Amino acid sequence: MTSHSSASVSRRTFVLASAALLARPAFSAFPAHASAVREYRLTAAPGRVPLVGGEHPETAVWAYNGAVPGPEIRAWQGERLRIVVENKLDEETTVHWHGIRVPNAMDGVPHLTQKPIAPGASFTYEFDVPDAGTYWYHPHQRSFEQVGRGLYGPLIVEEREPIAVDREFYWVLDDWRLQADAQISGDFGNMMDMSHNGRIGNTATVNGRIRETFEVRRGERIRLRLINAANARTFALDFAGHAPRVIAFDGQPVEPHAPAGGRIVLGAAMRADLVIDMTGKPGERFRVSDTFYRGLEYRLLDLVYAAEPLRDSPPDAPVALAPNTMPEPDLKAAERHEVAFGGGMMGGMMTAMMGGRRMDMREMMQNGMAWTVNGVAATGHMLDPFLTLARGRSYLLAMHNDTAWHHPIHLHGHAFRVISRNGQPTRYREWQDTVLLSPRERAEIAFVADNAGDWMFHCHILEHQAAGMMGVIRVA
Repeated sequence: MTSHSSASVSRRTFVLASAALLARPAFSAFPAHASAVREYRLTAAPGRVPLVGGEHPETAVWAYNGAVPGPEIRAWQGERLRIVVENKLDEETTVHWHGIRVPNAMDGVPHLTQKPIAPGASFTYEFDVPDAGTYWYHPHQRSFEQVGRGLYGPLIVEEREPIAVDREFYWVLDDWRLQADAQISGDFGNMMDMSHNGRIGNTATVNGRIRETFEVRRGERIRLRLINAANARTFALDFAGHAPRVIAFDGQPVEPHAPAGGRIVLGAAMRADLVIDMTGKPGERFRVSDTFYRGLEYRLLDLVYAAEPLRDSPPDAPVALAPNTMPEPDLKAAERHEVAFGGGMMGGMMTAMMGGRRMDMREMMQNGMAWTVNGVAATGHMLDPFLTLARGRSYLLAMHNDTAWHHPIHLHGHAFRVISRNGQPTRYREWQDTVLLSPRERAEIAFVADNAGDWMFHCHILEHQAAGMMGVIRVA
């Protein structure tokens, strides 16, 4: 939990916006037979959006196509996407397709995989989407500010045979550090955020708005895709009076199950697909709360039941998703590597390597750095790999969070199985691309290094990434 004075989240900080449905029509954009290449255009530019609503002025943001979140990108599994990105910002940018196993040249990491898109220029990303699931897109250039000002959007890849639900929605979750005039605080990159818990905001939004209600009907079954687009906030959603089942993490199918403790916990950049059966009575209201930070719990919105039910009870149909295409790691033959994450305030780290020489923590912080991977603080994206893996071989990474803070660790270009936590096997051996490590936690992940290139491996608290907690894994 950050010690920044604006960390306390209150949905009453501003007059709340009027109620609005968050629906996105399931499959409405799709013809019966999908085309071989599906094309989109994104323009990154300054804009203004009614983030808070009511009598408050619109908030100045950076946005894709003038909206926060940016436009929904949808494709069928196995399709090819072509996305033309135009940069109308006053600084360079890129777009990273978070969770999609793209070719290395399409990964959107400045200088490592592509030259950044200059102001006034454009770049065309083109890649196949091998796996169905819930993904998202965002810049990797100065992401701690570009994402924090609103540059992100959902990317949904439909299964070839979707499960049967009555409606499908996505909620892109974010928090914002807003001033009294509903404008974004400009204190990006300060060392308090960099060395503590990242940029925690004071205003939570769903799909770019403060929401009061979400209307449902008795007897319906909903698929809800959750995407955490916040710079740093971990969300832990509790659906009062309901029993959501998790059917996917980070886009990858998992055995349908009730979440541990009844809460869906998502670190920054993580996603979860839920199936929720609506069993309330017409006119009833149920609170959806975010309860991750003790003492800072708040109501996100209310589920409100419409007067007319859809049916007496939800359907009884299978909700398990078909597997995706990840190759299964061979744990017996897997090569093991240790990866330690260090630094931050109260972390106990004394010295680290930075720019080829050893520094103490005080000197590191004077240079804007606070975190390390295997004892090295990364500066920029052009890094020598700390691991070189043979293409096609199985690997097990034993990760150690030697800090006092949470870290959602993301590997580009691959998905991995979470094999164990603190020495105990995981129940579901879930596939993920971002795994949340608690303070002092140990976790083992396993994957096949089947995607050639230099891949970022970093904390997705964007301030931690900028302050050194990232590295490069080479697959060759």
